[in-house]
Amino acid sequence: MTSKRIGRHMDIGRGPFRTDQLHTGDNYELSNGHAIYCAPTGGDGARRAGHAFEIIDSDPSVEDAGIDPGFTLESGTLRAPDVAVGVTDAPGWIQGAPPLAVEYAGRGQDEADLQTKIDELLGAGTRWIWVVRLTGPRRVEVYSRDAEVRVLGIDGILEAPGILKNPVPVLALFDREAAHELTLRNLLQRRGFEGLDEALSESRREGREEGRGEGREEGREEGQRALLEALLSTRFGPLDEASKRHLLEAPPERLLAIAQRIMTATTLAEVLPA
Repeated sequence: MTSKRIGRHMDIGRGPFRTDQLHTGDNYELSNGHAIYCAPTGGDGARRAGHAFEIIDSDPSVEDAGIDPGFTLESGTLRAPDVAVGVTDAPGWIQGAPPLAVEYAGRGQDEADLQTKIDELLGAGTRWIWVVRLTGPRRVEVYSRDAEVRVLGIDGILEAPGILKNPVPVLALFDREAAHELTLRNLLQRRGFEGLDEALSESRREGREEGRGEGREEGREEGQRALLEALLSTRFGPLDEASKRHLLEAPPERLLAIAQRIMTATTLAEVLPA
């Protein structure tokens, strides 16, 4: 980390506030005891932070991602990246720093505080910070402790070895369809498949074998339906009985269409209408 990034709160002394004085829902972060107001996120940042979360949370190597988690870096510093890895499933602030953090920087971004936040996170142990720029050319700034800042354009590829299994195209942090495709790949990898084609081919093969063994045609689609139920449950939570029945009764020719809609839909009803 270079010494050029000096935030506005780093040279004015210790402030009076402590992290234990803040509560979940307070619209503030703390930097060296100074309170920093965090305004609500605009639509462009909120949507795209959702892209980053679903990509990172679904990565086969990640089990602990979160949105806007509060990390206590020391008694007077509390920082909440837009998306981060290292989020414990417990109430209260998280002690320590996330290994990977993502920040979306849009119109009105306080650049001085952003640079201070980056310094504080890296100084507390964060390995990588991706700053996704929502103004100007689409790009991501990559910060790490031991290297100069790198700027990757829309065709760039982001990596976080030891944290994420898969690389992340910069495009996927901006584009909904690209994010969904990447997330679907991640979910399939969690179940042992490299992609949708492989998963469907395997389910068809198992279905054919089961069909031959049982002497009935219905066995050919059973593997596909089981796979789709697993993917739907991963994406939207456990299926209720009506949804299971809908999937079970869907004609074979609809199964591929259901699979293709899983990651573009925002609700289960869009995939399996009542």
